[in-house]
Parts: sequence; C-alpha cells; structure tokens
Amino acid sequence: MAVIHRSDPLSRIHPEPLDQPDFFDHLPDSILLLVFNRIGDVKALGRCGVVSKRFHSLVPQVGNVVVRVDCVISDDDEPSSLSPDKPRSSASPFSAIFRLIFKPLHALTQLLATKRSSSSPSPSPSSSSLSITGGGEDGEIEQGGVTHHSPTQVLKNFNEIRFLRIELPAGELGIDDGVLLKWRAEFGSTLENCVILGASSVATDPPPSDDSNAAAAVEDNGSIPESFYTNGGLKLRVVWTISSLIAASARHYLLQPIIAEHKTLDSLVLTDTDGQGVLCMNRDQLEELRVKPLSASSASKRTLVPALNMRLWYAPSLELPDGTVLKGATLVAIRPSESKKEVCDVSWVSSAFDGVYGVAAKMLVKRRTYCLEMNSF
Repeated sequence: MAVIHRSDPLSRIHPEPLDQPDFFDHLPDSILLLVFNRIGDVKALGRCGVVSKRFHSLVPQVGNVVVRVDCVISDDDEPSSLSPDKPRSSASPFSAIFRLIFKPLHALTQLLATKRSSSSPSPSPSSSSLSITGGGEDGEIEQGGVTHHSPTQVLKNFNEIRFLRIELPAGELGIDDGVLLKWRAEFGSTLENCVILGASSVATDPPPSDDSNAAAAVEDNGSIPESFYTNGGLKLRVVWTISSLIAASARHYLLQPIIAEHKTLDSLVLTDTDGQGVLCMNRDQLEELRVKPLSASSASKRTLVPALNMRLWYAPSLELPDGTVLKGATLVAIRPSESKKEVCDVSWVSSAFDGVYGVAAKMLVKRRTYCLEMNSF
C-alpha cells in the first residue's frame, strides 16, 4: 500500500526564513528609476511611493511624468463643459458658432487654475479647475465626498521632471458629431505657430468619380471654390480658427505655475483624450516664458494672440488613401506677423499631425495656397 507524504500545512503558510539575500534590494537606484520612468503615470507613481522608504525617496526623482486629469471641477452646479460623457447634440449653425466661441471662454479662462492657499481670495462663481482624484493634502478640493487636487499640487513633490505630459478628459471645443477639428500649437512667451485641420464631415465611402473630377476642375481655375463661401462655410472656418487659438492661448496662460516651478523641464505637452488639440513647448520655449513675461489678454485669462499671417488650403472633397473622405477639408498654418520664419515653408505644416490626418495635411499643402491676415486679439 502506497504511503503519500504530505507536507505540514503550517510550514507552507509560514515557511522557515532562508539565509539568502533579497536581490531586489541589491538593484541600483538607476535601474529602479528606469522602471519608474517607464511607468510615468502620476497616480501609479504615488502608489509606488508608499511601498517602502526607498521607493518614497526615489519617486520624486522621476523625470518622465504623465498627469491624466479626471475631471474639471466648477464652482457652480452646472455640468462641466469638458465632461467626456456629455452628449454633443446637433444644432443650428448659429448655435454651433455660439458654443465654439463662448464655451472656451467660459470653461478655459481658469482651466488650469490651481487651488491657492487658504489666505487667497475665493474663486469666482464661474471658475473651474482641473483635478486629479487623491488623498488629503494642502490644496485639496472637496466635492461630493471625493478629494481632488490640481496638477500643480500633484506635481509639487517631483523635483527633476524633464518630460511632462498632461491629458485633459476631453477637448474644449464642443463640435457637432461628424465634424473634424484638430489643432497643434507651439508657444514660447507667445504663440510661435499653430496648425489647424478641419472638415465639415468625415465619410468612409469614397465619392463617385465624377464628383472627384468636378472638384479637381474647380481647384484648377485659380479661385477659391464657391463651396467655401456658401452655407456658412467661410464663417465656420473663421470660428474654427479663432476657437482653436483661444483654446491654445488659454492652455498656455494657465500652465505658468507649473513651468515656473519645474525648471528642469525639457518638454511639456498638454493634450486631451479626444486628440482635439495639442500644445507643445520645448526647453528653449519654456525658458523663454520664464525669462520674458507673456502678454495677457485683458478680456480673459489667456495669452494675447499676436497679429498673424496665415496660409489656407481648401478642398471641397479630399479622398485619402484608406478610403476616408473629408468634405470641406481645410488646413490653416499660422505664424505671428513679426516672426522671422516664413509661413510659406510648409515642412512643419505637413508634419503637424500623425496617421491619416498627417496624410491629409500632406495632400492639402500640395494644393493652391490662399494668404490671410488676422489682427491681435
């Protein structure tokens, strides 16, 4: 009869300590920092910081940090205009224009405003701020039993950030379903350049070949196609341009506290989960903002947009290689009038977007160019 020997259950639950070292403790700090930099996410790094005293001392040295904003806290009881769950219902062109112009002014004037100390004045009734859910520290915001913190408060314990990426929960511009609007802007102490890509509709079915040939013929006559002016097309593109510049300048203005506090920054990117807008700043641009004060708009808390030179490319219908068709495709390249760089140099324009939208930009810059100017605002 076979005898089965079973190990003592208590010995499995409470094994005898082994006389071998913990090799994890022998890993150098540089290896752990490499792991933490790959993690990036500020919430995950916060959890790592409470694992041990060693981790707690290393997390503030992380150089690559990503801050994903949970929500925008508003002092009034209205739902946030940046809530990703808020439906974007269709409306008349005039109501759409109203939303595009005035929503950014309402929701962005204090978009990144940090919670000041208790001695500071209370914020205005319509103010709002970005927040990340977290535990209680100074500068916390209490709403609905949940504690929130501004990005400035979340980042205050990081001493050596080099690459910072902040992601908003949604784009600021409340566009209708099916409308394409994307922008990318670079700032120093003021706007250096901005590229805007828009389309009145995006379809996956290619148009009939006759329509494509007719559109191409219109492009060849040397004038802006009639479709650019009719049905509010011109007004809508003006709204796209102004709204994108307002959103970009508001983001830039309200990043000042973070830029001033973190002097080790080499790169800062402020984007959103919708991929609607991207603000980028490199090391030289960040340093310029610290040294040279920005010009603020007197009407709202945003950076003053200087007088601009613009180049515009338009196609009534643009069919991309993957079969996607952009109706009323419009590309706008913007630089300050006083810029020493020529706006007609389109190399930076065609590389502003990735993927299918980058392909669209490359196709549009090969078309006829139209020159425009815009005053400071």
